[in-house]
This record gives sequence, C-alpha cells and structure tokens, in this order.
Amino acid sequence: MASGSQLKALVQSYIDGDDDRFFSVTMQVAAHEARIGHGKLATDLREAIDEAKRRRGAASLVSISKPRGELANILEVSNPSNRLSDMIVDPVLANQLQRVIREQRVAGRILDHGLSPRRKLLLVGPPGTGKTMTASVLAGELGLALMQVRLDGLITRFMGETAAKLRQVFDATHRTRGIYLFDEFDAIGSGRDLTNDVGEIRRVLNSFLLMIEQDRSQSLVVAATNHPDILDRALFRRFDDILHYELPDASQATELLRTRLSPHSARVRWRMLGEEAQGLSYAEITRAANDVLKDALIHDHGKCHERAIRSMLQERKAIAARLRDGPQ
Repeated sequence: MASGSQLKALVQSYIDGDDDRFFSVTMQVAAHEARIGHGKLATDLREAIDEAKRRRGAASLVSISKPRGELANILEVSNPSNRLSDMIVDPVLANQLQRVIREQRVAGRILDHGLSPRRKLLLVGPPGTGKTMTASVLAGELGLALMQVRLDGLITRFMGETAAKLRQVFDATHRTRGIYLFDEFDAIGSGRDLTNDVGEIRRVLNSFLLMIEQDRSQSLVVAATNHPDILDRALFRRFDDILHYELPDASQATELLRTRLSPHSARVRWRMLGEEAQGLSYAEITRAANDVLKDALIHDHGKCHERAIRSMLQERKAIAARLRDGPQ
C-alpha cells in the first residue's frame, strides 16, 4: 500500500501535469510492494507505467505535429533529439543550461516547497552562436516538443490582431507543455522609447510583458535575440535567467572542427586551424566543415586535407567580413 506521502505526491504530480514525477512515484510504490511480497501488484504497476509511457510517446507525436486552428499558422512544431553533449559552449553557459535541465527534471519537488523552477529564459548573443540550438537541446533533454513561434504568422498589420495571436500562444503553453521559442525576439521586444517604434508594436510588447508575468504554465518560454541593446529594459526582469552567448575561442573552434572532420581527415594540425577559425561563429565553422566534406565527396577524395579546411575557413571569414562591413 502506498504511504501517505506517496499518495500526496501522486495527486500533486497529477495536478501539476508532471508525468515524469507521477511515473517515478508509482515505480517507488511498485518497488515497495515487491519488497513486502506483493509481486503480482508490483508487476502490474510496472506494466501499467510502461504502457502509459508508450501511449504518451505515440500521442505526443500525433498531437504536436498538427497544431489546430490559428496556431497552425503561428507555431512550427518539431520533436528534437539534441542533447547538451552536442553543443560546444563555455563552462559558465554549460552550467546555466545544466541547472535549467536539472530544475525542470525535479520541477514537482521544487513546486512542493513553494519555489519555481527556471522556465523563462532570454538568450542573447551574436548570430550563429547556439541560441536556437539551445531550444532544441532543452526539448531533447526534457523530452518535450519544440514550439517555434513564426513571426510571419504572429505579426499582422491589423490593429489588435497580433496581441490576440500572442494570447493564443500563451494559452497553448498551459494546454501543451513544451519549449516555446520566440526567435528574433527584438521584432516584438524592442524598446518602447525607440523613435521608429509604431503604436501597434508598442501594444504588442505591453501585452507580452503582461502575459509572461502572469504565465504559470509548466512550459518553458525561450526568447532569443542578436540585439539585446534594443530590447525594452522592462523585459529583463520578466525572465528567470539571461544566458549570454559568445563567438568561439580558438580551443572551442578546434574542438568543433575536430568533432566534425576528424573521422574524415588525414593528419591535420587542429590547433592551428582553430586559431585560423577565430572570429567565425559556431554556425559558420560548421558550414565550412560541411563544405569541406562535400568538396571531398564531389572530387572523390578519400580524406579531407588541412589545406582544404584552411581554404574554406578563409573563404568563410571573407564572406563574414563583407557582410559585416556592408556594401562599399
């Protein structure tokens, strides 16, 4: 028989919609029943949990692939399998992400003590440094759907309609637990004192501030921007954590190149190539590595050589410099 504390935990996890905790407590009950000789009951409980997990997995694949009504034009839904080990980040950022994941995995326990796990995150940093991938990693680590908000579906020219669609997104966070990503967040989060601001976007920002403050769902709301300097200052205190992303240093660039190309390369001086890659983003280095691999396949080369890798990195740096400097 389940103890009083276990019964309370089961009821609370059901109220919170925390399936993982519900399953965990049920397995504890099954283990207890097995220890006192109730083997049939223990087996039945374990089998019921296995079946529930199987059905939950099947149901989630169906439900998240077809958002209904207006949400079909606002949310782009995927089911990533990325893990934190797939990312190359500095120790400070890695620790922040691990903390978010740990808190979410024991969210029920944290809520039981009147506290809130981190679930409203603002990601800031240059393009190509891993902000969007972070949302995929959180989804993969926590077994949740990634719901990316499509700005072209959210922002309209009709007064009041954008705020109404934004309300639909926040309503969805209560119905379907997931990772809700607002990429290019400065499109709706820019400062209300900017001279080029228009009244409708100001109203949308005010609506977002109110909705995120009132949000008590179990979903994670993730906003990402390349331009934190133009965000409205009132936004920053609405988020539980602000994660800063930077361009990779030489050692991180070396690790990324080695990870991508080592199985397909001849003898290469990775450290020197990592130094050559400095100034490029993770995304640009990855594209350069992929271009090297494609070039080797096209020309039927058995291995990728250092000269080819260096040449592709230099090409990427030249492209980045032209984009940074603008038209001459």
